[in-house]
Amino acid sequence: MSNSLLERISIDPNICFGKPCIRGTRIWVSLILDFLASGMSIKEIIDEYPSLTEEDIRAAIAYGAEMSRERFVEV
Repeated sequence: MSNSLLERISIDPNICFGKPCIRGTRIWVSLILDFLASGMSIKEIIDEYPSLTEEDIRAAIAYGAEMSRERFVEV
């Protein structure tokens, strides 16, 4: 796992209630993961949110992967 990807994620209690966001934005990591899970492509997400880069999307995926190592979620 590249730490440079995770450096793109920001968690600040004063921004978006402390939810993980793409650094410098108020775009939640969970929103990006939801878009990907619903079938949106990276290009479609960037078209909707032009301030994002492909690396930002990959950072959201990397963050989700890292978090899944930490705990289990009932499905």
